[in-house]
Amino acid sequence: MTPTANATLTGYSTTGDIVRNLALVQDEIAETAAKVDEQQIADVARHLSHPGRVFVAGAGRSGLVLRMAAMRLMHLGLNVHIAGDTTTPAIASGDLLMVASGSGTTSGVVKSAETAAKAGARIAAFTTNPSSPLAGLADSVVIITAAQKTDHGPSGSRQYSGPPFEQVLIPPT
Repeated sequence: MTPTANATLTGYSTTGDIVRNLALVQDEIAETAAKVDEQQIADVARHLSHPGRVFVAGAGRSGLVLRMAAMRLMHLGLNVHIAGDTTTPAIASGDLLMVASGSGTTSGVVKSAETAAKAGARIAAFTTNPSSPLAGLADSVVIITAAQKTDHGPSGSRQYSGPPFEQVLIPPT
């Protein structure tokens, strides 16, 4: 394959295109992160400081981001589990479930929150939808004001399928 053909397939034809696309991603992340309420983050941090285990659950990209968060929290000395893994113990009263769903309606994620609530666990949810079923189940909610992955209109992300939600979901440690 010639360099020109490869550039056409990947959508980049010049270094300038790559630099502009990187700037676009950085700008969207900064713009989305600036809208996150610091008090909501502080509430989640308060839950993380309580004794008990931490469980994370999410689907798709949100689930992958929460897996990264689980590793970071484990490095900080917390007892962390990935909901649904084969060696994950049952959640119990005093534990914390961290869940993420942009729509707040992802069935498996909502079901995990329902199970945690029945067990008496605390729930911290990350979503774009404050009136979603997931937000309604949560003790702490962080609203990440980002376009839904299906929003391809002018107010949506220029990145494919709305990644600013997941990009801002990554916790700094």
